[in-house]
Amino acid sequence: MTRHEPPWASGLRAARANVVPGLIVQGLMLALLLAYYFYPPTRNGLDALAAIKARWSYGYTAIASIIAGAIIPELLRIFVFQKGKIRLLNFENLVFSVPFWCFMGVTVDFFYRCQAGWFGAQVSFAVVVKKVLVDQFLYNPLFAAPVTSWLYDWKNRSFRFQGVSAFFTTDYYRDVVVPTLFATWGVWIPIVTILYSLPSLLQIPLFGLALSLWVMLYTWMSEQRAR
Repeated sequence: MTRHEPPWASGLRAARANVVPGLIVQGLMLALLLAYYFYPPTRNGLDALAAIKARWSYGYTAIASIIAGAIIPELLRIFVFQKGKIRLLNFENLVFSVPFWCFMGVTVDFFYRCQAGWFGAQVSFAVVVKKVLVDQFLYNPLFAAPVTSWLYDWKNRSFRFQGVSAFFTTDYYRDVVVPTLFATWGVWIPIVTILYSLPSLLQIPLFGLALSLWVMLYTWMSEQRAR
């Protein structure tokens, strides 16, 4: 954040910077949602993907999360921002991002299963609304956003433990986590609404489509704070 900038303003600024790719990914997922219900060939293809997810269970989630959250964003960084030049920093980033996004992906899978147990696996307006509200306004502010903020900032401090106590203060939550939440909501509220409108076994495979975008957005925010 810039000096004296309200926390929500930083999040809105990050969201605006990614509005075009965000809309592209949201539009793609909406198209897949509509195709799943109204275009049989797409439904057959996605059902085959769901069958793979059913067989591999959390193993599928771990692999897909690593590819979507760590490998694809780093490849984009190399070919788009570094003009194809591979640097030592890219390998250092992967040492952090591979285990982190594997853990977060498996956590999301577990959370989605819990949601299905709490509210049901059927697709209805009431069920989808409950899942979206719990996802974005409980799970996200209480777990996903703080943990992501802490670990990315710890990485940007070269994994030094000195000063990490500041992560667990109300000032840190206000200045760092709140901006993250505003940026997250702009991208993820439409996306999780689409995800929860699909059968449970398809939610994690299509979650990966949106994950790469969010990692790029969050990396931008965290690197701005590190300067």
